Amino acid sequence: MNKLTTALLLFCACAAAQTHTAVAIRNAKIVPVGGPVLSKGTVVIRDGLIVDVGENVQAPPDAAVVEGEGMTVYPGLIDALSTWGIPGAAAAAAGGRGATAGRGATPATPAPAPAAPAAATTPSRGPEDRPQTTSWLNAADELSPTDPRIATARAAGFTSAVVFPTRGIFAGQGAIIDLLSAERPGAMVVAQGAGQYISLTAGGRGGGGGGGGGFPGSLMGEIAYVRQVYLDAQHYALVKEAYARSPRGMARPEYDRALEGVLESKRILLPAGRLVEIDRMLRFAAELKQPAILYGVREGYRPEAVDLLKKAGAPVLVSMHWPEPPRDPDPELVESLRTLQTRDQAASAPALLRKAGVPFALYSDGLDQARDLQRAVKKAIDAGLSRDDAIRALTLSPAEIYGVADRLGSIEKGKIGNLVVTRGDLFDDRTKVEMVFVDGVKYIPPPETPPAGGGRGQTAETPGGVR
Repeated sequence: MNKLTTALLLFCACAAAQTHTAVAIRNAKIVPVGGPVLSKGTVVIRDGLIVDVGENVQAPPDAAVVEGEGMTVYPGLIDALSTWGIPGAAAAAAGGRGATAGRGATPATPAPAPAAPAAATTPSRGPEDRPQTTSWLNAADELSPTDPRIATARAAGFTSAVVFPTRGIFAGQGAIIDLLSAERPGAMVVAQGAGQYISLTAGGRGGGGGGGGGFPGSLMGEIAYVRQVYLDAQHYALVKEAYARSPRGMARPEYDRALEGVLESKRILLPAGRLVEIDRMLRFAAELKQPAILYGVREGYRPEAVDLLKKAGAPVLVSMHWPEPPRDPDPELVESLRTLQTRDQAASAPALLRKAGVPFALYSDGLDQARDLQRAVKKAIDAGLSRDDAIRALTLSPAEIYGVADRLGSIEKGKIGNLVVTRGDLFDDRTKVEMVFVDGVKYIPPPETPPAGGGRGQTAETPGGVR
């Protein structure tokens, strides 16, 4: 009986081991982004990783085969600045203040939820209070796989996002995630420590800086506050280092979680919508001696802005929430020439930045519906960005900017199995997303999913058989 039981257990183990853990998409057009396009090739995913890709690759005997005739395979799209997966979070700010920061004379993205009553009723007395600072927060700890925006984004071909807390001046640290319908949020995290998200809210989104008329209550106050925090962080680091070398006879430094969060950050994200803000934030980043990424860049179409960014060599994230006329305009409102120019030319910024060699990526900036995302990319293409460069700006470029190009952004052996399979070229009006692979897990959009670039959106998805 014991021998029979052992034999049965071994048989079951062997049967389980032969379960499909690989998928092969064959005879498809493959756009690796990191290399030349394959007119007819095969890509193989096993255990969540790309294990082979090429024109002469054979599907493994144990693989589930997808016949790719008439289909095109792209790397999964990456949203370079997002709050997908963080329920209740406001969309990442577009950068900049005033009319050029969003649609017409209003911000491009919804304002964050009001602060907790205690914070709102207690005025800040100075920088030592650390107002609107949650630098220790980590997006990786805030994730929820049930955020409905994840399924919506997947339907548009997005498989990854760089997500951040966005409330306050020092909002917290970002994480690079895969858009999985996972049981455990930790399974979504590709890398943490993407950077410290900084916003300047005085006079714009979220109201005054300190609450109740306290410090900092103006843009100048907020910039001074950020500067002071970094000075404090430098001093804090020196004191900790001195104490670690020789603790005897020295008072131990008091733990400061706000400064710990600042010191842990690899880079900072700074808002810069208008030309004056692009110039200001480039100077500010140099003063702080911090690697910086500028986000928003609505006036990136201006020749002066392109020159500044090219000279600085700093990467930028361009909002795809292009400025639009107010939905219910005041008939007596006379809009400035600058506002009209930005509304007309903002979408040309990616093409001009690409021509100048400025590293950039695109981000959703509150656009959640597949049709809106597709239209936004199409607008940049119509304004001069090549289709290949648009794909790169949503795949390999964000991966390079955040230092994860060794695992995301292109179809290469050894990288994470994130793919989007379409019938037709990506961003064409009639193109249909057939399936999406995230970490090798297949998701098939429901039949009512509209063609990319048009129709009415939906949020559901159907997991495939590869897990």
